[in-house]
Amino acid sequence: MSTKRPNILMFMSDNQPAELLGCYGNDEIHTPHIDQMAATGVRFDNAFCVNAMCSPCRASVLTGLMPSQHGIHTWLDDRIMESWPDKWNAIGEYKSFPTILKQHGYLTALIGKYHLGVPFEPQNGFDHWVTFPHGHTIDFNNNTFIDNDERYVFEGHSVDYFTDKSVEFLQSYDRNGDEPFFLFVPYNAPYGHWPAIKGPSNNRFADLYEETMMLNVPREGLNKKVIDRFLQRMGESGGGIDYTAHLRMPNDLETMRNYYSQMSMVDDGVGRIMRALEGNDLGEETLVIYTADHGYSLGHNGFWGHGQATWPANMHRAAFNVPLIASRPAHIEPAQICDELVSQLDLFATLLDYIGIASQNLNGNSDSQNFSPYLKGKPTKWRDAVFMEQEETRTIRTAKWLYMKRFRTNAAHPLEDELYDLENDPMEKKNLINDADFSEIATELSERIESFFSQHSDERYDLWHGGTTKSNSDKPWFWKEAWGSDWEPDFGRQF
Repeated sequence: MSTKRPNILMFMSDNQPAELLGCYGNDEIHTPHIDQMAATGVRFDNAFCVNAMCSPCRASVLTGLMPSQHGIHTWLDDRIMESWPDKWNAIGEYKSFPTILKQHGYLTALIGKYHLGVPFEPQNGFDHWVTFPHGHTIDFNNNTFIDNDERYVFEGHSVDYFTDKSVEFLQSYDRNGDEPFFLFVPYNAPYGHWPAIKGPSNNRFADLYEETMMLNVPREGLNKKVIDRFLQRMGESGGGIDYTAHLRMPNDLETMRNYYSQMSMVDDGVGRIMRALEGNDLGEETLVIYTADHGYSLGHNGFWGHGQATWPANMHRAAFNVPLIASRPAHIEPAQICDELVSQLDLFATLLDYIGIASQNLNGNSDSQNFSPYLKGKPTKWRDAVFMEQEETRTIRTAKWLYMKRFRTNAAHPLEDELYDLENDPMEKKNLINDADFSEIATELSERIESFFSQHSDERYDLWHGGTTKSNSDKPWFWKEAWGSDWEPDFGRQF
């Protein structure tokens, strides 16, 4: 019997809510391969990201830390890459998950979107390095890729490219060798932004959705917070950038169908990689995880997009609820559903425990908790809340309540908190914050938020107490008004 540790294959999609999968109840989406993964493993129905933007969430998964600990509070704007330190690694000061695995004999591979610093050579303990030179997807086709020491253009769809490269990796892997592998496949789809999904889709799944009515996508009037954010962005840009897409996408049928077709591209890629895994007799030796960097509102609560699509930022379910599925034939019981509140932070502690690596490898003050007992059919005592943050908004979610607490030191921009009763208002429509009947609940939840972030923040990156953010902020003007005109983003102590 082999004593080699299990392999790990982790898929991560880009900008995808959990409900964009058939296995989560969507009867208009075509995702048979991911649905099959759920049928053979554990589906987590209440998994949440910590921040609804790409870079912070990727950093949190790889370090087990909150944004106020690792310092990345929004997407890293690689349009200003020339101002970054040479070979800058945004989480280089912390132990990353692949670095720990490499120290324990794993072969590590990143094949997909990185978006955590300068991408031109391997970072964070990855041996095999295939990625984009940028974080945004403008077009799914005709992109330049970094393939270890080479750079070249691939004319086809980027999902196909990352899939092809992942299949090559698995086909060349020596299953009889001593090294287990960690293969991380962070796709750059379905994405959800114009111009990548503007107009009719031209991928091979477009025909599936030509007549789809998109009944799973709510048609609502625009939330006032979306209008406020639009006006804010126009003011910031001096009117030189067209932000009307944020107002038009929530009810644009072609955009919805295009987005769905990109999700089917991801599912097809997952299916091909799973067949390659099984073709090399690696199925039972490999724990497979499917998740997303963050959720994405498809019109829910009157907006399309992520947590920063509104002003102030929002923490509604669709933008923060991510898919999380774990499968390993003959080791994980099939068709399990877990309703516990899980944070994407928990992947760090869970995967280390699952493969038998001691938990002292966690970064300091990490709130990453180990849900591996649920993978082994042994439910355990679990947390009753998850916490999230989006610069000026910090949030607690329990089974009963959703409370969004807003930063108040900036007198020029007074912001109101929000409170929702999730049992009686599951669509999160009625803000109870000004209802006196709920003032005690609001106070209790507010105090829990304060307690959590006092423990799980690094003073260098605690924006609410004068800290900064790495590379860039979504609202630098806001923090300058709060902390003075000399407030600036930084890059971390390693530089």
